[in-house]
Amino acid sequence: MELILDRKLQPGAPLPTETELMEDLGVSRNSVREALKALQALDIVDIRHGYGTYVGQASLTPLVDGLTFRALSQLDDDTRALGEILQVREVLEEGLIRRVAASLTDAELDRLEAIVVRMEETGGTGSPFPELDREFHEVLYQSLGNTLVPQLLGAFWNVFRRVSAARGWTDDPTPGLTVRRHRDILTALRARDVEGAQRAMADHFRGIEARTGQATRGVG
Repeated sequence: MELILDRKLQPGAPLPTETELMEDLGVSRNSVREALKALQALDIVDIRHGYGTYVGQASLTPLVDGLTFRALSQLDDDTRALGEILQVREVLEEGLIRRVAASLTDAELDRLEAIVVRMEETGGTGSPFPELDREFHEVLYQSLGNTLVPQLLGAFWNVFRRVSAARGWTDDPTPGLTVRRHRDILTALRARDVEGAQRAMADHFRGIEARTGQATRGVG
């Protein structure tokens, strides 16, 4: 890792060969290979057999895998494990929405409006709309210009969906209510009501937590 940082190698850049790494680091071939395997698991390096080893994207995939395993391994209490993940995401989003509530442009609000309209159209048929839900939250914070935010939100989203799929939980049993909660968030944002937007976001998460509890009891 220090070698990558010291040489300022960017994602996708080729790493030195095993022989070169042995010489540069003063270690055995086995040590180099074990280190590369460990870094591959963290997505810090990308081993392409037959082509070489490259600097990885350092994505949050290992975090997603770890949190998913953590939730699923608690067989008698996976609802609590998932609730803890939702709580962290809720705290993150309630803080983030305060940052964007007063600064969103009309064009950005119109983009959110278009997503909510599509939610209303889909929810009106009784169908769930998980990808629209995800898109709403991603678009909401784009103006921050923080590349880590969508990665973190995506990580929490992927954990939730993977655990839900593994447990056989149903999709949103109340799409109409979910639509209204997103409409409430947007209404507060259009009014530049920071406190109202934060409350609406909190209500949205209360709904997600309630659905999760219902799913584990076979309701919905």
